[in-house]
Amino acid sequence: MKTLSLLFFSFFIFNCEAQLKTNDAIPLQEDAKNYSLETVADGINNPWGMAFLPDGSMLVTEKSGTLYHITKGTKTEVKNVPAVYNRGQGGLMDIVLHPNYSTNGWIYITYASTEGEGEGGNTQLIRAKLENESLTQIQSLYKCGPNTTRGQHFGSRIVFDNEGYLYFSAGERGNHFVNPQDISRDNGKIYRLNDDGSIPKDNPFVGQANAKEAIYSYGHRNPQGLVKNPVTGKIWEHEHGPQGGDEINIIKKGANYGWPVVTYGIDYNNSIISNEQQKPGIENPIYYWVPSIAPSGMTFVSGDKYPDWKGHLLVGSLKFQYLELVKLDGDKIIGRQKIATDIGRLRNVTQGPDGFIYMGVEGKGILKIIPN
Repeated sequence: MKTLSLLFFSFFIFNCEAQLKTNDAIPLQEDAKNYSLETVADGINNPWGMAFLPDGSMLVTEKSGTLYHITKGTKTEVKNVPAVYNRGQGGLMDIVLHPNYSTNGWIYITYASTEGEGEGGNTQLIRAKLENESLTQIQSLYKCGPNTTRGQHFGSRIVFDNEGYLYFSAGERGNHFVNPQDISRDNGKIYRLNDDGSIPKDNPFVGQANAKEAIYSYGHRNPQGLVKNPVTGKIWEHEHGPQGGDEINIIKKGANYGWPVVTYGIDYNNSIISNEQQKPGIENPIYYWVPSIAPSGMTFVSGDKYPDWKGHLLVGSLKFQYLELVKLDGDKIIGRQKIATDIGRLRNVTQGPDGFIYMGVEGKGILKIIPN
């Protein structure tokens, strides 16, 4: 019996170690510290989304449900924000402006909402206009359902592509063996809509029986990074894995990204989720982190303010509390470097229209990176 127990224990440890193998490791370089940090706005506990208005002011979502309008360091609370389901990882999440905001005034927001079927909440996308520091003309564009009282994996980020289509993400809400692989169900998906919330006729599952026709890709766990590559126009995404296996993906029409059929991670109780890391018909990530960094927020660096960062990707780490510079050669990751080491749980990062990089840090607020 003792021998059998030791064999089982050895087999379990071997499988866990195999599952948690290093990502053919690209070494993480230390922080060069060739910059300084400037506080733009403080007193924001969990700054999730950031959007810049044409006058240079900012709209910042705070997870608990407050939308701030920040002008020269002064925070004003925007009125008439919908009530959010502030539970676990859910709350007031991303915010972006329409590409033609200067002419149409539309602002897009995702949040955890109690609307619809079932107890609890789920991810909802709305659009609205800002008038006299209040949201007006609020329109619901998409509501994931059914609701659930689980507190995890709401997503959510929003991005527009070069053709004006809107993409937004919704995590699998902790129901990972049901939602992500089933296109008749919401959650664990990237959605694509027209800017008014209607479904593009060329979405991959339009006309398919029982399918959620807004789905563009599926098999996702909890995507909290979604951004357009300014060079190629492709939509890049990152998502949380379990223990190990955070991923960077390039989103393709109708593609399956594998969760939980394939994964480079193991469950939080150290049990095996899947023994497979790759499988025919499933998209491989272009990069994965083992151990997980808990990525949140993502932006490409363009312009000339940061010559050494130009053309590369920035990703926030909640777990290790730094900003990661992911160095690229086309679509291939070739290097990694820490920035803003020990800054705190880094929730979001974006490049402003002024060319500077802005970070949303939990418990601190919004900080700007000033190159030396």
